[in-house]
Amino acid sequence: MRTALLQSSGLPGSVVGNLKVLDEAARRAADAGAGLVVTPEMFLTGYAIGDDIARLAEAADGDSADAVAEIAGRHGVAIVYGYPERAGETVFNSAQLVSAEGVRLANYRKTHLFGCFERDHFAHGERSVVQADLGGLRVGLLICYDVEFPENVRAHALAGTDLLVVPTAQMHPFQFVAESMIPVRAFENQMYVAYVNRVGREGEFEFVGLSTLAGPDGVARTRAGRAEDLVLADVDPAFVAASREANPYLQDRRPGLYGSLV
Repeated sequence: MRTALLQSSGLPGSVVGNLKVLDEAARRAADAGAGLVVTPEMFLTGYAIGDDIARLAEAADGDSADAVAEIAGRHGVAIVYGYPERAGETVFNSAQLVSAEGVRLANYRKTHLFGCFERDHFAHGERSVVQADLGGLRVGLLICYDVEFPENVRAHALAGTDLLVVPTAQMHPFQFVAESMIPVRAFENQMYVAYVNRVGREGEFEFVGLSTLAGPDGVARTRAGRAEDLVLADVDPAFVAASREANPYLQDRRPGLYGSLV
């Protein structure tokens, strides 16, 4: 499945504007043969928008979800997008997967919040593994800081995730995560990892780009630079299966020795 990584900070504070950016990216991705488009963390509204996070937050089945579903269906491409999710009085930092037919398949709430900014504006999600089947792959969702905890990614590996999709808002000086950690996570867990970042300065943050799709062999299939971009790479279910057969990491685990970790 060809996967498109939309590296963009969009138009912070403008849901309408960001839906237009997504629409154009979905068109370009579909024209290039992609079956999936992935946006960065909080793409729908912008990340560093302060109290506007709560104002712009919507339910997982709200108007913006309907708009994304319409875009997905019109272009025939699945979409993972980041957004602030409202559930009653609670706001989560979430990512949702919509099929190419415009059906909502999975919704994930970020479980590990980074820094005071996120802890001031969001509640922690409590479900670590969220998956859906798409294009012959089991697709899992995490968000940014979540992937830096090896337990999270290993839980996905043990649950059969083939492609781990990670909308992110990775900032300076932590670019080593995209450059080094993501390929290692993919290798040690025998999966593809799509890590899709914001870019440029936004409020107090400087986002570093470097969106990456790494394979289970630890090799980056594509990597963006430091500017707005749409990069594509193929995710091959057969290669995942062959790599898992050749690499015994998951089979050679000895869980009985790891009790002290928790």
